This record gives sequence, structure tokens and C-alpha cells, in this order.
Amino acid sequence: MPKNLIIHNLEVRFQVEGDDGALFTRLFNKHIQAWSRLYEEECARVERSDRDRSLGDNGGRR
Repeated sequence: MPKNLIIHNLEVRFQVEGDDGALFTRLFNKHIQAWSRLYEEECARVERSDRDRSLGDNGGRR
């Protein structure tokens, strides 16, 4: 799993009619969940790769 995630600057702008807060919340949740899923998949891929590489390091023994 990656050790650090640093966001130096995050700026969000949107202009809509109606209830801006509810729309922002809905869209934020939708996109943060998609980002989270991709992040978890990448972490799992890195972990699998590390495990696969470690098998070769000790002659296939665990």
C-alpha cells in the first residue's frame, strides 16, 4: 500500500441551480468512492506484485 498521499492544493468550483450543497455532496460522494475503489485496487496490485517478487527471492519457499 502506498505510504503517503499529499494533496498540495485542491480547488473545487461549480455553479448550478437549486440546492448546491446537496448536489455537491452527491457528486463528491460518487467521485470519492470511485477514487477510493481505484486506490484500493492499485494497493492490492502492488501488494500482489510484491508477494510475487518475494517468491523468487527465497527459491519459491514461503
